Amino acid sequence: MKYEELKQKVKDFPDRPGIYFFKNLQGEIIYIGKARSLHNRVKSYFLPQPDLKVQNILSETDDIDYLLVNSEKEASFIENNYIQFYQPKFNLRLKDDKSFPFLKLAVNDDFPGLSLTRRVEDDGAKYFGPFSPADDARKMMSFLTRAFQIRTCENSVFKSRRRPCLEYDLKMCSAPCVGLINREAYWQEVDRALLLLEGKKTELEHQLRLKMDQASQELKFEEAAHWRDTLKSLERFRETQRVISTRKDNMDIVGYAWQGKKGALFIFHMRAGRIRSSSGRLLNIPGKDEQQQRRALNEGLLAFYDSQELPDKILLPFQLKKEEAEALCYDLKNRSTPVKLLYPDNKKKKVLLELAEQNASLLLEKEEEASPTAELARVLGLDKPVERIEGIDISNTGGDESVGSLVVFDHGQANKAEYRRYLIKTVSGPDDFASIREVLSRRLKRLIAENKPLPDLIFIDGGKGQLGVALRVMAELNLNLIPVCSLAKKEEIIFSSAHPEGLRLDPTSGALKLLQQVRDEAHRFAVGFHRQRRAKKSFSSELDGIPGLGPAGKKKLRLAFEAVEDLKKASEEELSRVVGSKLAKTIKQFLSEHHQ
Repeated sequence: MKYEELKQKVKDFPDRPGIYFFKNLQGEIIYIGKARSLHNRVKSYFLPQPDLKVQNILSETDDIDYLLVNSEKEASFIENNYIQFYQPKFNLRLKDDKSFPFLKLAVNDDFPGLSLTRRVEDDGAKYFGPFSPADDARKMMSFLTRAFQIRTCENSVFKSRRRPCLEYDLKMCSAPCVGLINREAYWQEVDRALLLLEGKKTELEHQLRLKMDQASQELKFEEAAHWRDTLKSLERFRETQRVISTRKDNMDIVGYAWQGKKGALFIFHMRAGRIRSSSGRLLNIPGKDEQQQRRALNEGLLAFYDSQELPDKILLPFQLKKEEAEALCYDLKNRSTPVKLLYPDNKKKKVLLELAEQNASLLLEKEEEASPTAELARVLGLDKPVERIEGIDISNTGGDESVGSLVVFDHGQANKAEYRRYLIKTVSGPDDFASIREVLSRRLKRLIAENKPLPDLIFIDGGKGQLGVALRVMAELNLNLIPVCSLAKKEEIIFSSAHPEGLRLDPTSGALKLLQQVRDEAHRFAVGFHRQRRAKKSFSSELDGIPGLGPAGKKKLRLAFEAVEDLKKASEEELSRVVGSKLAKTIKQFLSEHHQ
């Protein structure tokens, strides 16, 4: 993709948080970045600037992609994980395994201690985070110690204390080391700290208000002021990130979106509790009902994991029926290890799925924007993608047996069930312009009379003259809002109201290839019908003059024998099975006398 094309592409990036990827010609990721606004951040790369690194990145960039997240903090975490996974050549920082800090609460101890760590271990403790920037973790730790007086000393120090330390004097610890608080009272404070760390702030606020009111009623004004200040300080800790699990889950989060007959899967790959990478896959969906949606999801997952490593768990966007889930698990188990299917039964899972589903919808939008129908709409200056195209062509031989064809393309695909053939009734001689007028008028009047949907685009095989005829028909029927275009065959020039002098597209253009496909299909269908008519006429004329053989008899013979040559080779017995023995004898005698 050229520089100007990239510059134009990023103008459509959303004003939302996310991470973006610069890719080279081979599709390899060469740079990953995060953004509060994807639109503003990525657009800045195309401003005049002396930054040599940016120039080097752009010189190797062939495409730019992105995915959406819920906040700038989530973008930081995912950027870090993706850089460690993909190791892009231009990302010099974050390539090592240095991670963001977590808070560790050792709930497996009698008097749990709070500490800062960058490593999550399976040791029975509870971990919360990660925090970005790291100072946020220190602020949270400071708040917890001041609000709930949780100890922060190491176990070796805790066990050897003989008198309270300075933390107790500063009212940042309740000194459980020397028995100044019993286990039950200490755990009440730990439980309150857990409410905050687990994001249950509403419940915590309720408890703190009760404590404040109780202290006030008991005239313990200093304690009441403490809880009042704690409540005010809680406002700082509203935002929580939702893209890392501290349980070291190996899980895939499956987002699903669909529109019309197209669907998309977007899968976040969580490994050791961190979203390390993601994958997308487009689906074809035969219908809109719930059963077909579930079947499309099953088939899409089986196809995806046919070449991918299976996780321990798969978080699905909606509940499968028991037999469907069992069949999916059985098929996946045959390929690798057993896998557990999960559903969005709590807030955390729902949040992860929402993020995956947003990106599945985005994948579908990108596909739609890159589709030939969307490109064709842009080329013709239309406001929306061309979902339904009806193409017309005329075929005759010197004006003889003149016919018209109408082909229909829905979402860029031929819909042969909607094809129609027309015998030209009002035109004599080889007049393609008049024939186009007749076919187009008959088609549109029929659609209007039957109250059926009108096409998004009418295509005419031909050049400027054929386009002019079609436009006059549209004006006569007050259908000027339906766009019309034509394609001149030799030069492959597109004519339309937006391009009255013609437009040449690149031979590789998807829009041009789609119009060529419509043109070729309309031509094939028209020529095929014309040849049938000529063959039928030739067959009928060969049998003219046979005594006793009328139109009905000719039709029976035409259905039984494809060509006159087949009729000539047929025995009298074979003919008698079609038209009776008496007429069969007459036909055989006639053919032998006139075709020696």
